[in-house]
Amino acid sequence: MRITYIEDMEQWKGQFEFYNKIKVRFSETDMFGHLNNTVPFTYFEEARIEFFKSKGFMQDWVKSENETIPVVADLQCDFLRQVYFDQTIRVYVNAYKIGSSSVDLHYMGMDERDRVCFTGRGTMVQISKETGKGVPWTDDMKAKLSNTHHLSKSC
Repeated sequence: MRITYIEDMEQWKGQFEFYNKIKVRFSETDMFGHLNNTVPFTYFEEARIEFFKSKGFMQDWVKSENETIPVVADLQCDFLRQVYFDQTIRVYVNAYKIGSSSVDLHYMGMDERDRVCFTGRGTMVQISKETGKGVPWTDDMKAKLSNTHHLSKSC
């Protein structure tokens, strides 16, 4: 399977450090007993929130007086292996490319046997609550985002 945002799977896997563990609930499976195809997007959201908390961003974004909020501009998922009820999945997040007000995030869902079950990518934009327009990252935010194993910078 060719995934357009991954050139070399082994190299790409090595770029991740941050992850969030998720236990697959029965309600997240379909009539065939495997993870419903919509659920990884929820897992991406949960891991993304924890990732941004670890960077200190979420704490500011959720304050009512804060001018900016994060929005997802696009999101995709590629399925490589079936996932079943009661499995524990590590959902990794990496800031792959930083724009002026956006960040391209990559995701990797890995099972207990260190097999990649699904991958994903998506763009998140920091916008103004009032104008809806992108708000540039501060130098401090860029430094925190670029504090990852791999980063492609674009300003």
